[in-house]
Amino acid sequence: MDRTLYWLWLAEALGSACRYTGELLAEWPDPRDLDRAVRAGQPLPACVSPKAAEKLRAVRPEHLRGLLDYCSGCGIAVLTPQDPQYPDRLRDLPDLPPVLYVTGDPACLNGRRYVGMVGTRRPTRYGTNACHDLSLALAQQGVVIVSGLADGLDGVGHRAAVEAGAPTVAFLGTAINRTYPAANKPLRAELERLGGAVVSEYPPDYTGKATGTFLARNRLIAGLSEAVCVAEARARSGTMNTVEHAERYGRPVFAVPGSIYSATSEGTNELLRTHRAEPLCRAGDILQALGMTGRDPDPVRRTPAFRPQDLSPGARAVLAALGPAPQTADELVNATGLPVQTVLAALTELEILDAAAPQPGGRYTAAV
Repeated sequence: MDRTLYWLWLAEALGSACRYTGELLAEWPDPRDLDRAVRAGQPLPACVSPKAAEKLRAVRPEHLRGLLDYCSGCGIAVLTPQDPQYPDRLRDLPDLPPVLYVTGDPACLNGRRYVGMVGTRRPTRYGTNACHDLSLALAQQGVVIVSGLADGLDGVGHRAAVEAGAPTVAFLGTAINRTYPAANKPLRAELERLGGAVVSEYPPDYTGKATGTFLARNRLIAGLSEAVCVAEARARSGTMNTVEHAERYGRPVFAVPGSIYSATSEGTNELLRTHRAEPLCRAGDILQALGMTGRDPDPVRRTPAFRPQDLSPGARAVLAALGPAPQTADELVNATGLPVQTVLAALTELEILDAAAPQPGGRYTAAV
């Protein structure tokens, strides 16, 4: 029987972000041996929870053959710690994932230099520019940008890498065959085309627990990264959860200083004030920390070329509704008939391309 089925069986029982996965694998490095022990009625290791033990006994590896076949038919790679393409930087995590589902090119998950770029889903123009410029400069130096393909600065970091023509890695908090938000589907397709990878612990059409999945994926962003950069963040946010994982794994943290008057810089400034992060003012700060040689990129912003045909459908609709009179996101929702999340994602996309200009009071005007 395909040994991958045993890993699927183990992942099904343990769930995501299981704190004792590393401990269990240290005792039973091959899940085939664990399966034999379970079928023989041997006692399970003390670290295994009663719920996980019940699943290990109730489910058999061969029951998951349909899932493996489905992934193969859809071009979804299934990586386990026994596979050479499984990310080496995740192998030693105490809560490593027994299975990773990957679209794109799994080859980019090893042998490169990796930097996490994270931040708020509602960035200011300052945060957007800082994230874009730093990510672009790092990608141009051969660094793989790692983030979560979410609204806001996650998407900005990935788009900058795509702009540089460089691979980038996105970890999802959803099923591998779902893109959230849906507005980032074109971005996902482009990063996969350029040799990047989209990775998830959650199988296709996952219907398990929905709470905590995005927080669980944050540990993988931190785990793959050699350093984690926070471009802009509030004091209480999912971004800070990623920072906590980075600290737990011993990854250095960098933060972009922000205005003392900006709520979206409260988190980054607090990281700097409490010495939990080093200041990040230029890409050279990260390159130096990674021991990378080469030129120190100039942080002068390079504005992406704006071509309406390259916009996502949501961004095109929002751009058509924008004009010289300032409008709020709610007004644009009414004007376009699009969901609020799609409008907010479109506004971020248009801001990056300097096609929309933010105005006081959370309003926007067309800039082209």
